[in-house]
Amino acid sequence: MQVRMELTYRTKKGLETMLSSDMMQAGQAVIIAEDMEKTGRIKQLTFIDSNDRSWTYKQLKKYMEEIKTEPHDITVYFDGGFDLKTDKAGLGCVIYYEQNEKAYRIRKNALVEGLINNNEAEYAALHLGLTELELLGVHHLPVTFVGDSKVVIHQLDGEWPCYEKELAAWINRIEQKLEQLGIAPTYKDVSRKMNREADQLATQALQEIEIMSHRER
Repeated sequence: MQVRMELTYRTKKGLETMLSSDMMQAGQAVIIAEDMEKTGRIKQLTFIDSNDRSWTYKQLKKYMEEIKTEPHDITVYFDGGFDLKTDKAGLGCVIYYEQNEKAYRIRKNALVEGLINNNEAEYAALHLGLTELELLGVHHLPVTFVGDSKVVIHQLDGEWPCYEKELAAWINRIEQKLEQLGIAPTYKDVSRKMNREADQLATQALQEIEIMSHRER
């Protein structure tokens, strides 16, 4: 989970000012807050998450302790490709997460039939990532989904309308799964270069090279 800090800083002479930080991982925010509070000049410290929820220092620290043994700080990269010659789609997803103070990576791809274009393959790739999260036991946590498909990213975040019935069906399927797992999604649009790992997995799937790995980073 990412948060920003909002606080009042007071100097030795009693001057006060309001300060707000950039967004950062919650664990980093807790460490910084602990260090700043040692000065004795911090008042009204509040943490704001990406959903604009407010947390006190005590609440956030308790939350971090509770999730330490569960998968958290999760980012899912996804990509899909459609081959017109074979009418098959290659799906790829990469999941980064932390658990028990260690960092892990899951790489997964799949070759599927029954899709009709590249946009549908992109949706199916994101859904593949969701399926892996469910197998991992992820629930009631924020998750960032990263892809190079502007259509998928901006239709899911509500910025773009969706008129195609096939894509609308995928949106419903994905939103139902998110609700079932209690996942609060954040969607991020990146360049293909920044999504290279998921793109490679999708390409390998079209080449009928199956990949499934789960290891510590």
